[in-house]
Amino acid sequence: MLTWEDDLEVHALRRRGWSISAIARHTGFDRKTVRKYLAGGGEPGVRARSGPDPFDPFVDYVTARLTEDPHLWARTLFDELEQLGFGLSYQSLTRNIRARDLRPVCEACRTATQRPNAVIPHAPGEETQWDWLELPDPPASWGWGKTAHLLVGSLAHSGKWRAALAPSEDQPHLVACLDRVTRGLGGVTRVWRFDRMATVCDPGSGRVTASFAGVAKHYGVSVAVCPARRGNRKGVVEKVNHTAAQRWWRTLADEATVEQAQVSLDRFAAVRGDTRLRATADGRSSVAVVAKTEPLAPAPASPYLVIVSETRTASRQALVSYRGNRYSVPPELAAAQVVVSHPVGGQFCDIATTGGIVIARHRMAADGLGVMVRDSGHVIALDTAAMATATTGRPHRRKERIPPGPAAKAAAAQLLRLDAETIQTSTPSTNSTVIDLSAYERAARNRTIQ
Repeated sequence: MLTWEDDLEVHALRRRGWSISAIARHTGFDRKTVRKYLAGGGEPGVRARSGPDPFDPFVDYVTARLTEDPHLWARTLFDELEQLGFGLSYQSLTRNIRARDLRPVCEACRTATQRPNAVIPHAPGEETQWDWLELPDPPASWGWGKTAHLLVGSLAHSGKWRAALAPSEDQPHLVACLDRVTRGLGGVTRVWRFDRMATVCDPGSGRVTASFAGVAKHYGVSVAVCPARRGNRKGVVEKVNHTAAQRWWRTLADEATVEQAQVSLDRFAAVRGDTRLRATADGRSSVAVVAKTEPLAPAPASPYLVIVSETRTASRQALVSYRGNRYSVPPELAAAQVVVSHPVGGQFCDIATTGGIVIARHRMAADGLGVMVRDSGHVIALDTAAMATATTGRPHRRKERIPPGPAAKAAAAQLLRLDAETIQTSTPSTNSTVIDLSAYERAARNRTIQ
Protein backbone atom coordinates (compact mmCIF):
# COMPACT_ATOMS: atom_id res chain seq x y z
CA MET A 1 0.00 0.00 0.00
CA LEU A 2 1.28 3.44 -0.93
CA THR A 3 0.50 6.49 1.14
CA TRP A 4 -0.55 9.73 -0.47
CA GLU A 5 2.99 11.05 -0.11
CA ASP A 6 4.44 7.96 -1.83
CA ASP A 7 1.85 8.19 -4.61
CA LEU A 8 2.72 11.85 -5.24
CA GLU A 9 6.44 11.03 -5.44
CA VAL A 10 5.88 8.10 -7.84
CA HIS A 11 3.81 10.24 -10.21
CA ALA A 12 6.28 13.13 -10.00
CA LEU A 13 9.22 10.88 -10.91
CA ARG A 14 7.26 9.38 -13.78
CA ARG A 15 6.57 12.87 -15.19
CA ARG A 16 10.32 13.53 -15.14
CA GLY A 17 10.82 10.56 -17.44
CA TRP A 18 11.96 7.95 -14.98
CA SER A 19 11.32 4.33 -15.85
CA ILE A 20 9.24 2.06 -13.66
CA SER A 21 12.35 0.06 -12.66
CA ALA A 22 14.21 3.25 -11.69
CA ILE A 23 11.26 4.46 -9.65
CA ALA A 24 11.00 1.06 -7.93
CA ARG A 25 14.70 1.08 -7.03
CA HIS A 26 14.51 4.68 -5.78
CA THR A 27 11.38 4.25 -3.65
CA GLY A 28 11.92 0.67 -2.55
CA PHE A 29 8.55 -0.56 -3.82
CA ASP A 30 7.92 -3.50 -6.08
CA ARG A 31 7.66 -2.74 -9.84
CA LYS A 32 4.17 -4.28 -9.94
CA THR A 33 3.03 -1.95 -7.19
CA VAL A 34 4.48 1.10 -8.93
CA ARG A 35 2.89 0.09 -12.24
CA LYS A 36 -0.52 -0.44 -10.56
CA TYR A 37 -0.60 2.98 -8.91
CA LEU A 38 0.64 4.72 -12.05
CA ALA A 39 -2.19 3.08 -13.96
CA GLY A 40 -4.73 4.19 -11.33
CA GLY A 41 -5.43 0.69 -10.09
CA GLY A 42 -4.76 1.39 -6.42
CA GLU A 43 -6.13 3.92 -3.95
CA PRO A 44 -3.47 5.55 -1.76
CA GLY A 45 -3.92 4.96 1.95
CA VAL A 46 -6.31 2.02 1.46
CA ARG A 47 -4.97 -1.48 1.88
CA ALA A 48 -6.48 -4.08 -0.44
CA ARG A 49 -8.22 -6.95 1.35
CA SER A 50 -6.85 -10.42 0.89
CA GLY A 51 -10.34 -11.92 1.25
CA PRO A 52 -14.00 -10.91 1.17
CA ASP A 53 -15.19 -8.19 3.55
CA PRO A 54 -17.18 -9.84 6.39
CA PHE A 55 -19.36 -6.72 6.70
CA ASP A 56 -20.65 -6.84 3.11
CA PRO A 57 -23.51 -9.32 3.78
CA PHE A 58 -24.97 -6.96 6.41
CA VAL A 59 -24.79 -3.71 4.45
CA ASP A 60 -28.31 -3.98 3.08
CA TYR A 61 -29.86 -4.62 6.50
CA VAL A 62 -27.94 -1.81 8.18
CA THR A 63 -28.84 0.59 5.36
CA ALA A 64 -32.52 -0.33 5.58
CA ARG A 65 -32.69 0.04 9.37
CA LEU A 66 -30.90 3.40 9.41
CA THR A 67 -33.10 4.65 6.58
CA GLU A 68 -36.19 3.71 8.58
CA ASP A 69 -34.83 5.26 11.79
CA PRO A 70 -31.90 7.66 11.34
CA HIS A 71 -31.61 8.03 15.15
CA LEU A 72 -31.34 4.29 15.85
CA TRP A 73 -28.59 3.62 18.36
CA ALA A 74 -25.69 1.63 17.01
CA ARG A 75 -25.87 -0.44 20.20
CA THR A 76 -29.48 -1.39 19.40
CA LEU A 77 -28.54 -2.19 15.81
CA PHE A 78 -25.67 -4.34 17.06
CA ASP A 79 -28.12 -6.35 19.21
CA GLU A 80 -30.26 -7.01 16.13
CA LEU A 81 -27.26 -7.98 14.01
CA GLU A 82 -26.02 -10.46 16.61
CA GLN A 83 -29.24 -12.44 16.17
CA LEU A 84 -28.56 -12.48 12.41
CA GLY A 85 -25.09 -13.99 12.81
CA PHE A 86 -23.00 -10.83 12.91
CA GLY A 87 -19.57 -11.90 14.16
CA LEU A 88 -17.69 -8.61 14.21
CA SER A 89 -17.29 -6.30 17.20
CA TYR A 90 -19.35 -3.25 18.10
CA GLN A 91 -16.40 -1.03 17.17
CA SER A 92 -16.28 -2.62 13.72
CA LEU A 93 -19.97 -1.83 13.24
CA THR A 94 -19.60 1.84 14.14
CA ARG A 95 -16.44 2.15 12.03
CA ASN A 96 -18.17 0.70 8.98
CA ILE A 97 -21.21 2.94 9.46
CA ARG A 98 -18.93 5.97 9.46
CA ALA A 99 -16.64 4.82 6.66
CA ARG A 100 -19.47 3.76 4.37
CA ASP A 101 -21.64 6.76 5.32
CA LEU A 102 -24.62 4.52 6.00
CA ARG A 103 -26.47 6.79 8.45
CA PRO A 104 -28.59 9.30 6.48
CA VAL A 105 -29.42 12.82 7.55
CA CYS A 106 -32.81 13.09 9.27
CA GLU A 107 -34.78 15.59 7.21
CA ALA A 108 -37.35 16.18 9.95
CA CYS A 109 -34.66 17.23 12.43
CA ARG A 110 -32.64 19.14 9.86
CA THR A 111 -35.58 21.39 9.09
CA ALA A 112 -35.96 22.12 12.80
CA THR A 113 -32.33 23.01 13.52
CA GLN A 114 -30.69 23.80 10.19
CA ARG A 115 -33.51 25.48 8.33
CA PRO A 116 -33.00 29.00 6.96
CA ASN A 117 -34.20 31.70 9.35
CA ALA A 118 -35.96 34.83 8.20
CA VAL A 119 -34.95 38.24 9.53
CA ILE A 120 -37.81 39.45 11.76
CA PRO A 121 -37.98 43.24 12.03
CA HIS A 122 -38.71 44.66 15.49
CA ALA A 123 -40.15 48.14 15.63
CA PRO A 124 -39.13 50.37 18.56
CA GLY A 125 -41.30 49.74 21.59
CA GLU A 126 -43.08 46.83 19.92
CA GLU A 127 -41.98 43.67 21.75
CA THR A 128 -40.40 42.38 24.93
CA GLN A 129 -39.15 38.80 24.81
CA TRP A 130 -39.27 36.68 28.00
CA ASP A 131 -37.63 33.40 28.89
CA TRP A 132 -36.76 31.36 31.98
CA LEU A 133 -33.11 30.39 32.34
CA GLU A 134 -32.27 27.49 34.64
CA LEU A 135 -28.98 28.00 36.47
CA PRO A 136 -27.39 24.90 38.03
CA ASP A 137 -25.64 24.60 41.40
CA PRO A 138 -26.69 27.76 43.28
CA PRO A 139 -24.88 28.52 46.58
CA ALA A 140 -26.03 26.18 49.33
CA SER A 141 -26.81 29.12 51.64
CA TRP A 142 -29.72 30.08 49.37
CA GLY A 143 -31.60 26.89 50.19
CA TRP A 144 -32.93 26.62 46.63
CA GLY A 145 -31.80 23.07 45.93
CA LYS A 146 -29.94 22.17 42.75
CA THR A 147 -31.34 24.85 40.43
CA ALA A 148 -31.90 28.60 40.51
CA HIS A 149 -34.29 30.24 38.07
CA LEU A 150 -33.69 33.48 36.22
CA LEU A 151 -36.43 35.31 34.31
CA VAL A 152 -34.81 37.31 31.51
CA GLY A 153 -36.66 40.09 29.66
CA SER A 154 -35.18 41.82 26.63
CA LEU A 155 -36.41 44.65 24.39
CA ALA A 156 -36.43 43.14 20.91
CA HIS A 157 -35.51 46.40 19.12
CA SER A 158 -32.63 47.75 21.21
CA GLY A 159 -31.49 44.56 22.94
CA LYS A 160 -31.63 46.10 26.42
CA TRP A 161 -32.25 43.42 29.03
CA ARG A 162 -32.82 42.93 32.72
CA ALA A 163 -33.37 39.76 34.77
CA ALA A 164 -34.68 38.65 38.16
CA LEU A 165 -33.77 35.63 40.31
CA ALA A 166 -36.47 33.33 41.70
CA PRO A 167 -36.53 30.02 43.59
CA SER A 168 -39.19 28.53 41.29
CA GLU A 169 -41.05 29.16 38.04
CA ASP A 170 -44.60 29.15 39.41
CA GLN A 171 -46.99 31.89 38.37
CA PRO A 172 -46.67 34.11 41.49
CA HIS A 173 -42.89 34.24 41.10
CA LEU A 174 -43.32 34.79 37.36
CA VAL A 175 -45.54 37.83 37.98
CA ALA A 176 -43.17 39.19 40.63
CA CYS A 177 -40.19 38.86 38.27
CA LEU A 178 -42.17 40.35 35.36
CA ASP A 179 -42.92 43.45 37.41
CA ARG A 180 -39.33 43.85 38.59
CA VAL A 181 -37.83 43.42 35.12
CA THR A 182 -40.43 45.67 33.46
CA ARG A 183 -39.57 48.52 35.81
CA GLY A 184 -35.86 47.84 35.24
CA LEU A 185 -36.37 48.14 31.47
CA GLY A 186 -38.03 51.50 31.93
CA GLY A 187 -41.56 50.71 30.78
CA VAL A 188 -43.92 48.39 28.95
CA THR A 189 -43.89 47.48 25.26
CA ARG A 190 -47.01 46.73 23.27
CA VAL A 191 -46.41 42.96 23.10
CA TRP A 192 -44.93 40.39 25.46
CA ARG A 193 -43.59 37.28 23.72
CA PHE A 194 -43.27 33.94 25.55
CA ASP A 195 -42.59 30.37 24.61
CA ARG A 196 -45.18 27.77 25.59
CA MET A 197 -44.67 27.92 29.36
CA ALA A 198 -47.57 26.45 31.33
CA THR A 199 -47.87 29.50 33.60
CA VAL A 200 -48.73 31.69 30.57
CA CYS A 201 -50.63 29.48 28.14
CA ASP A 202 -51.79 25.98 27.46
CA PRO A 203 -48.70 24.23 26.05
CA GLY A 204 -50.76 22.20 23.60
CA SER A 205 -53.00 24.85 22.05
CA GLY A 206 -50.98 27.97 22.82
CA ARG A 207 -54.04 29.78 24.22
CA VAL A 208 -53.40 32.21 27.07
CA THR A 209 -54.68 30.98 30.44
CA ALA A 210 -57.37 32.90 32.29
CA SER A 211 -55.08 33.52 35.27
CA PHE A 212 -52.40 35.16 33.12
CA ALA A 213 -54.92 37.12 31.07
CA GLY A 214 -55.53 39.25 34.16
CA VAL A 215 -51.81 39.97 34.42
CA ALA A 216 -51.62 41.06 30.77
CA LYS A 217 -54.66 43.34 31.19
CA HIS A 218 -53.13 44.96 34.26
CA TYR A 219 -49.97 45.89 32.35
CA GLY A 220 -51.85 46.72 29.14
CA VAL A 221 -49.98 44.37 26.82
CA SER A 222 -50.82 41.78 24.19
CA VAL A 223 -49.40 38.28 24.60
CA ALA A 224 -47.68 36.54 21.69
CA VAL A 225 -46.91 32.84 22.09
CA CYS A 226 -44.23 31.26 19.92
CA PRO A 227 -45.38 28.42 17.66
CA ALA A 228 -44.39 24.94 18.73
CA ARG A 229 -40.68 24.18 18.12
CA ARG A 230 -40.03 27.70 16.86
CA GLY A 231 -37.83 29.15 19.58
CA ASN A 232 -36.05 31.29 16.96
CA ARG A 233 -38.93 33.76 17.23
CA LYS A 234 -37.36 35.07 20.45
CA GLY A 235 -33.73 34.87 19.45
CA VAL A 236 -32.86 38.18 21.16
CA VAL A 237 -33.55 36.88 24.67
CA GLU A 238 -32.07 33.46 23.83
CA LYS A 239 -28.75 35.14 23.08
CA VAL A 240 -28.97 37.10 26.34
CA ASN A 241 -29.38 33.79 28.16
CA HIS A 242 -25.94 32.69 26.96
CA THR A 243 -24.42 35.96 28.12
CA ALA A 244 -26.02 35.80 31.56
CA ALA A 245 -25.00 32.18 32.09
CA GLN A 246 -21.42 32.37 30.83
CA ARG A 247 -20.34 35.89 31.83
CA TRP A 248 -22.24 36.45 35.08
CA TRP A 249 -23.45 33.20 36.67
CA ARG A 250 -20.23 31.32 35.94
CA THR A 251 -18.18 33.78 38.03
CA LEU A 252 -20.66 34.37 40.89
CA ALA A 253 -18.97 33.89 44.29
CA ASP A 254 -20.14 31.08 46.57
CA GLU A 255 -20.51 33.42 49.55
CA ALA A 256 -22.91 35.76 47.73
CA THR A 257 -26.46 35.96 49.09
CA VAL A 258 -29.53 36.09 46.86
CA GLU A 259 -29.81 39.84 47.36
CA GLN A 260 -26.13 40.39 46.59
CA ALA A 261 -26.44 38.21 43.48
CA GLN A 262 -29.42 40.27 42.27
CA VAL A 263 -27.51 43.53 42.78
CA SER A 264 -24.54 42.04 40.93
CA LEU A 265 -26.81 40.98 38.08
CA ASP A 266 -28.39 44.42 37.76
CA ARG A 267 -24.95 46.02 37.71
CA PHE A 268 -23.71 43.58 35.06
CA ALA A 269 -26.73 44.22 32.83
CA ALA A 270 -26.26 48.00 33.11
CA VAL A 271 -22.47 48.10 32.75
CA ARG A 272 -21.87 45.27 30.28
CA GLY A 273 -25.20 44.93 28.52
CA ASP A 274 -26.19 48.56 28.00
CA THR A 275 -22.76 49.59 26.70
CA ARG A 276 -22.76 47.13 23.78
CA LEU A 277 -22.60 48.83 20.38
CA ARG A 278 -25.37 48.29 17.85
CA ALA A 279 -25.56 49.14 14.16
CA THR A 280 -28.32 51.66 13.52
CA ALA A 281 -29.46 53.77 10.57
CA ASP A 282 -27.45 56.69 11.99
CA GLY A 283 -24.33 54.65 12.63
CA ARG A 284 -23.11 52.61 15.57
CA SER A 285 -24.65 53.43 18.93
CA SER A 286 -24.83 51.81 22.36
CA VAL A 287 -27.78 49.76 23.56
CA ALA A 288 -28.62 52.34 26.21
CA VAL A 289 -28.85 55.14 23.64
CA VAL A 290 -31.05 53.08 21.32
CA ALA A 291 -33.28 52.01 24.22
CA LYS A 292 -34.00 55.65 25.11
CA THR A 293 -35.61 56.14 21.71
CA GLU A 294 -38.11 53.32 22.23
CA PRO A 295 -41.63 54.57 23.02
CA LEU A 296 -42.37 52.53 26.15
CA ALA A 297 -45.59 52.94 28.11
CA PRO A 298 -45.12 53.62 31.83
CA ALA A 299 -45.50 50.65 34.14
CA PRO A 300 -48.61 50.58 36.37
CA ALA A 301 -48.33 52.43 39.67
CA SER A 302 -48.73 49.19 41.63
CA PRO A 303 -47.80 45.62 40.70
CA TYR A 304 -50.40 43.02 39.84
CA LEU A 305 -51.91 41.65 43.04
CA VAL A 306 -50.56 38.15 43.53
CA ILE A 307 -49.37 36.35 46.66
CA VAL A 308 -45.82 34.98 46.68
CA SER A 309 -45.18 32.14 49.15
CA GLU A 310 -41.92 30.49 50.14
CA THR A 311 -41.06 27.84 52.74
CA ARG A 312 -38.47 28.66 55.38
CA THR A 313 -37.08 27.03 58.54
CA ALA A 314 -37.07 29.15 61.69
CA SER A 315 -33.86 29.34 63.70
CA ARG A 316 -33.53 28.31 67.34
CA GLN A 317 -33.88 32.00 68.17
CA ALA A 318 -37.37 31.88 66.58
CA LEU A 319 -36.27 34.03 63.62
CA VAL A 320 -37.14 33.47 59.97
CA SER A 321 -34.68 34.66 57.30
CA TYR A 322 -36.38 36.15 54.25
CA ARG A 323 -34.93 38.38 51.55
CA GLY A 324 -31.89 39.37 53.55
CA ASN A 325 -33.75 40.20 56.77
CA ARG A 326 -35.00 38.23 59.80
CA TYR A 327 -38.53 38.19 61.18
CA SER A 328 -39.64 36.81 64.56
CA VAL A 329 -42.15 34.05 65.28
CA PRO A 330 -43.43 32.60 68.58
CA PRO A 331 -40.87 30.42 70.39
CA GLU A 332 -43.03 27.32 69.84
CA LEU A 333 -41.99 27.46 66.16
CA ALA A 334 -38.25 27.57 66.80
CA ALA A 335 -36.47 25.18 64.37
CA ALA A 336 -39.81 24.44 62.64
CA GLN A 337 -40.85 24.92 59.03
CA VAL A 338 -43.01 27.96 58.25
CA VAL A 339 -44.47 29.57 55.12
CA VAL A 340 -43.72 33.22 54.40
CA SER A 341 -46.19 34.93 52.06
CA HIS A 342 -46.81 38.50 50.95
CA PRO A 343 -48.41 40.31 48.02
CA VAL A 344 -46.04 41.56 45.32
CA GLY A 345 -45.17 45.12 46.22
CA GLY A 346 -46.95 44.81 49.59
CA GLN A 347 -45.75 46.32 52.85
CA PHE A 348 -46.51 43.39 55.14
CA CYS A 349 -45.61 39.70 55.16
CA ASP A 350 -47.46 36.86 56.88
CA ILE A 351 -45.73 33.91 58.49
CA ALA A 352 -47.88 30.80 58.81
CA THR A 353 -47.47 27.22 59.91
CA THR A 354 -47.32 24.49 57.30
CA GLY A 355 -51.00 23.91 58.07
CA GLY A 356 -51.84 27.44 56.92
CA ILE A 357 -52.44 29.12 60.31
CA VAL A 358 -50.99 32.66 60.30
CA ILE A 359 -49.02 33.18 63.50
CA ALA A 360 -47.12 36.43 62.73
CA ARG A 361 -47.40 39.53 60.57
CA HIS A 362 -44.56 42.02 60.09
CA ARG A 363 -43.89 45.16 58.12
CA MET A 364 -41.34 44.19 55.48
CA ALA A 365 -37.95 45.85 55.45
CA ALA A 366 -36.08 46.63 52.24
CA ASP A 367 -34.40 43.55 50.75
CA GLY A 368 -30.86 42.83 51.89
CA LEU A 369 -30.62 45.31 54.79
CA GLY A 370 -29.82 42.58 57.31
CA VAL A 371 -32.21 44.02 59.92
CA MET A 372 -34.08 42.04 62.58
CA VAL A 373 -37.82 42.70 62.82
CA ARG A 374 -39.22 41.36 66.14
CA ASP A 375 -42.60 41.57 67.80
CA SER A 376 -42.48 42.54 71.50
CA GLY A 377 -44.77 39.63 72.39
CA HIS A 378 -42.42 37.21 70.63
CA VAL A 379 -39.45 38.66 72.51
CA ILE A 380 -41.09 38.25 75.93
CA ALA A 381 -42.29 34.72 75.13
CA LEU A 382 -38.86 33.69 73.84
CA ASP A 383 -37.11 35.04 76.94
CA THR A 384 -39.56 33.24 79.21
CA ALA A 385 -39.11 29.95 77.38
CA ALA A 386 -35.32 30.30 77.38
CA MET A 387 -35.20 31.01 81.13
CA ALA A 388 -37.53 28.10 81.90
CA THR A 389 -35.25 25.68 80.12
CA ALA A 390 -32.15 27.22 81.68
CA THR A 391 -33.19 26.17 85.25
CA THR A 392 -33.52 22.48 84.52
CA GLY A 393 -29.99 21.78 85.83
CA ARG A 394 -26.85 20.67 84.14
CA PRO A 395 -27.14 18.20 81.25
CA HIS A 396 -26.11 14.59 81.76
CA ARG A 397 -22.74 13.42 80.61
CA ARG A 398 -22.71 10.60 78.11
CA LYS A 399 -20.95 8.15 80.47
CA GLU A 400 -22.41 9.34 83.76
CA ARG A 401 -23.36 6.64 86.35
CA ILE A 402 -26.99 6.96 87.48
CA PRO A 403 -28.09 3.95 89.66
CA PRO A 404 -31.75 3.19 90.43
CA GLY A 405 -33.24 5.74 92.85
CA PRO A 406 -35.71 5.36 95.75
CA ALA A 407 -38.73 5.44 93.47
CA ALA A 408 -37.29 2.75 91.22
CA LYS A 409 -36.32 0.60 94.21
CA ALA A 410 -39.80 0.91 95.75
CA ALA A 411 -41.38 -0.07 92.45
CA ALA A 412 -38.98 -3.04 92.16
CA ALA A 413 -39.86 -4.22 95.70
CA GLN A 414 -43.53 -4.02 94.88
CA LEU A 415 -42.93 -6.11 91.76
CA LEU A 416 -41.01 -8.74 93.79
CA ARG A 417 -43.84 -9.01 96.32
CA LEU A 418 -46.40 -9.43 93.59
CA ASP A 419 -44.22 -12.07 91.96
CA ALA A 420 -43.91 -14.05 95.21
CA GLU A 421 -47.63 -13.95 95.84
CA THR A 422 -48.24 -15.12 92.32
CA ILE A 423 -45.93 -18.10 92.77
CA GLN A 424 -47.60 -19.14 96.04
CA THR A 425 -51.09 -18.94 94.63
CA SER A 426 -50.12 -20.76 91.48
CA THR A 427 -48.41 -23.77 93.30
CA PRO A 428 -50.92 -26.72 93.22
CA SER A 429 -51.61 -28.59 96.49
CA THR A 430 -51.08 -32.43 96.46
CA ASN A 431 -52.00 -35.28 98.86
CA SER A 432 -49.69 -37.85 97.29
CA THR A 433 -47.59 -40.09 99.56
CA VAL A 434 -43.96 -39.09 100.06
CA ILE A 435 -41.60 -42.02 99.59
CA ASP A 436 -38.47 -42.07 101.75
CA LEU A 437 -35.58 -43.09 99.52
CA SER A 438 -33.29 -43.83 102.50
CA ALA A 439 -34.89 -47.26 102.86
CA TYR A 440 -33.82 -48.13 99.32
CA GLU A 441 -30.34 -46.89 100.07
CA ARG A 442 -29.97 -49.13 103.13
CA ALA A 443 -31.23 -52.15 101.24
CA ALA A 444 -28.72 -51.58 98.49
CA ARG A 445 -25.90 -51.19 100.98
CA ASN A 446 -26.71 -54.45 102.82
CA ARG A 447 -26.81 -56.25 99.49
CA THR A 448 -23.34 -54.99 98.61
CA ILE A 449 -21.88 -56.06 101.95
CA GLN A 450 -23.19 -59.63 101.63
